Amino acid sequence: MSTHAKRERLLLADLLEAAGSDAPTLCEGWTTRELAAHVVMRERRMDAAAGVLLGALRERMERVQAEFAAKPYEELIQLIRTGPPRMSPYGIKQIDEAANTVEFFVHAEDVRRAQPDWTPRELDQVFENALWSRLEKASRLLGRRAPVGLVLRRADGQTAVAHRGTPVVTVSGEPGELTIFMFGRQDAAQVDLEGDKDAITRLNEAKLGL
Repeated sequence: MSTHAKRERLLLADLLEAAGSDAPTLCEGWTTRELAAHVVMRERRMDAAAGVLLGALRERMERVQAEFAAKPYEELIQLIRTGPPRMSPYGIKQIDEAANTVEFFVHAEDVRRAQPDWTPRELDQVFENALWSRLEKASRLLGRRAPVGLVLRRADGQTAVAHRGTPVVTVSGEPGELTIFMFGRQDAAQVDLEGDKDAITRLNEAKLGL
């Protein structure tokens, strides 16, 4: 049975292939080649990928990622499509689903939304619910650097407190759009923001996400 992570993986690979190796992405400073290298490095060199969260390992991560970026672009796309190597924790369906569903969704949107002619993607309700479940659990982590109080609200009224404080800004939208917002792509997310004008400006300029 296909999983959300597997579907998003294949979509990401297709989008990267269609865009070509030098297209822009929403990841600041990264072309599609560099984004593809990041995805491959994350799955195949977990020792280096820890630099995403650990500053002491960031230089090593960047070096290993650059080594992957030097490979032929077509090879990177194929490595993404075929998935993690044998014996990788990501090869376990439950871990893949937990760790990669949001990762691949966000990066797929990084490619799509960097194009001038992009259009909103309609997500099915099951996937929206899966994204909301993950967002609820990770909201405090993703919103830890918010300079104001931050509440997330789905269209159906469900809410999650991402950061406590005042004044409070409420960000409303579908789970996919809220996910894009909370991963630091505020300008690209189709959401509504309610609150003090200055607080909204500060939130839009904040470095949210991991």
